[in-house]
Amino acid sequence: MMTPDEVVKIAAKALNDKKGKDIKVLKTDRLTSLCDYFVICTGTSSTHIKTLTDEIDKALSEAGEPPLRREGYRSGNWVLLDFGCVVAHVFTEDARDFYKLERLWSDAEEIDLSSLISPC
Repeated sequence: MMTPDEVVKIAAKALNDKKGKDIKVLKTDRLTSLCDYFVICTGTSSTHIKTLTDEIDKALSEAGEPPLRREGYRSGNWVLLDFGCVVAHVFTEDARDFYKLERLWSDAEEIDLSSLISPC
């Protein structure tokens, strides 16, 4: 079983490796019992969103943490991958602007992405 920190690091790196735009990691553990982190990212098209979510799924499944749920895959505007302790949201730019998760969860601590994706 991986820690939430390990899961979020793999998810953020997968998004970065596939050129996800405006990647944000929000630490939500003190605000909700839903999860410890939200990972939020923008894809440039429905094909890019599929590539991004497939990469997160692949990277975490290979690490022994397959998603518990996947929502929105058919629509291609907003795909949610639920790993229990980490929920990844991959949006089109319009959908991200519409739902404004960063504003909704503005009390969450934003984690510095460079600490997650720096080369080891």
